[in-house]
Amino acid sequence: MAARKPTSKTVAFGAEVTRLREEAGLNRTELAARTAVTRSYISQVESGRTKCRRDFAERMDKGLDSGTALVDAWDELLRSSSYPKFFADFPRAEASADSLRAFETRIVYGLLQTEPYARVILGNDEAVLDRLRRQSVLTKPNAPTVFVVMDESVLLREVGSPEIMREQLEHLIEMSECENVTIQIAPIGYQRDARAAFTIATQPDRSEVVYIESSVGGETSVEPKDLTIASEIFSRLQAEALSPKASVELMRKVVRERWM
Repeated sequence: MAARKPTSKTVAFGAEVTRLREEAGLNRTELAARTAVTRSYISQVESGRTKCRRDFAERMDKGLDSGTALVDAWDELLRSSSYPKFFADFPRAEASADSLRAFETRIVYGLLQTEPYARVILGNDEAVLDRLRRQSVLTKPNAPTVFVVMDESVLLREVGSPEIMREQLEHLIEMSECENVTIQIAPIGYQRDARAAFTIATQPDRSEVVYIESSVGGETSVEPKDLTIASEIFSRLQAEALSPKASVELMRKVVRERWM
């Protein structure tokens, strides 16, 4: 149980511990007393600097009167899944985030995909179900704020059929009306340093995890350098992209002129 470098898995688990502790109205010292450990150990778990054992997750559930919430979270972090290996440690960070910032270069951002669109992209029933489950984060109580910048080519690239594309763009227009979702389209052109899609998940304790796509899959990182670069690129993309209102107008135009 020694302290270690945080990973996206331990950071996400720690954020869930923090959330449940605060909902129970306890401070770290009080939770430590209920679980027979030191306050510093609770701090290490919550910050992601240590990976606790499953039996300790059970003790925390008992101390917090949270049923099996933390045991379930612990199991989910380690279970095998239909997510590709390079992505498998990010969904938990995504689910516990209170802010998501995403840039997409080729396809619609996963949390905004319709089922038919996702089915063409993934081609696997279990993977499609996993993606649809992930989307529930957008409508849960205390849903995260979501900022998405997509390259204009995403709107023009046919995935499946014109009917699927029309439905997908209409869904984007509808989602843009949600208070917690902001969608911007980046006009086709050179975007400095924006070479790959990425998503930044900011946790309730303000720690962050970034998932960065690559030609062979992708990787997650909590390295300050990676997070700083991704945040700077995203800020520049937002500044150069169309406004949310103009982005919706463009999507409507593309539906009329290309996918009807």
